[in-house]
Amino acid sequence: MPFKSILLAATLSLTPIAAFAGDAKIMIMDPYARTSTPSSKSGAIFFELKNNGADDRLIAASTDVANMTQLHTHQEDANGVMKMLHVEEGFEVPAGESVMFKRGGKHVMLMGLTGPLENGTTIPMTLTFENAGDVVVDVIVDHDRKPAAHGGHSNSTHGASDS
Repeated sequence: MPFKSILLAATLSLTPIAAFAGDAKIMIMDPYARTSTPSSKSGAIFFELKNNGADDRLIAASTDVANMTQLHTHQEDANGVMKMLHVEEGFEVPAGESVMFKRGGKHVMLMGLTGPLENGTTIPMTLTFENAGDVVVDVIVDHDRKPAAHGGHSNSTHGASDS
């Protein structure tokens, strides 16, 4: 592993920043973005969403780094093939629960990237909830992260405050 990647991984694991909404009822933990190749025109954002308040629903996501941003999930078809689906109605976020946005599952899909996502940079993303409103999150671009056994996330917390 190159020194730059080791330094980035060490920095990410030591940088606890939290994203909160509505009196810290909604927390966005460990958000990161990645693309499959440096020239990809699409990418994805992953994170853990914790709801310490009342039932809510994540209904939209947006960012300036893509022409289109959608809430997606994967679903197996009748032939056993996994396909990505746009979830127009969004995702339920039950009170007292955590919802994982991880590889192979729920995620924020970035389509028509306006430029390359450079490893180690930070991009802003706005998550919109039915009740909590908008939450602006700083998302680290991390192409080096490998999926972990517990859902592809490290133990650090990243993000920004609500807007």
